[in-house]
Amino acid sequence: MKNWEELAAHSELLAAQEIKQSFDEGNLTDVEEGLVQLIETMARSEKRALQSQLIRLMMHVVKWHVQPDRRTRSWLLSVQNARFEIVKLQQYTPSLNKAYIESIWDESLTEAREEAEIETGVANAFLELTWEDVFDKKYLL
Repeated sequence: MKNWEELAAHSELLAAQEIKQSFDEGNLTDVEEGLVQLIETMARSEKRALQSQLIRLMMHVVKWHVQPDRRTRSWLLSVQNARFEIVKLQQYTPSLNKAYIESIWDESLTEAREEAEIETGVANAFLELTWEDVFDKKYLL
């Protein structure tokens, strides 16, 4: 019996190759276990990618609010890029929808505020962000 969790965590490609080998050998129980683990691993990977982009997006929006005199085109680009990346992730994985984002919102905002505070040196623990602030508002210099 293969350690599918370890295989999939190490390399999704290697796990897929091992699944094919198990299929070729007629070991359908192994194939099923491998596919289940590979799907779970891939889903976690997509979720981590979305949360990473959400934190990056929120951090730049926090910085925008707490340091209006230091706003740059780079911050605008980071906001726009993170929004694009989130949309792409949602296109590839429709389950990463608004409800999913709302479920990780508080945790992501906490991390984004901490990162923004480290970067700016400005306390922002009580700053709240709305969906509109993060996804819809147009930021201009």
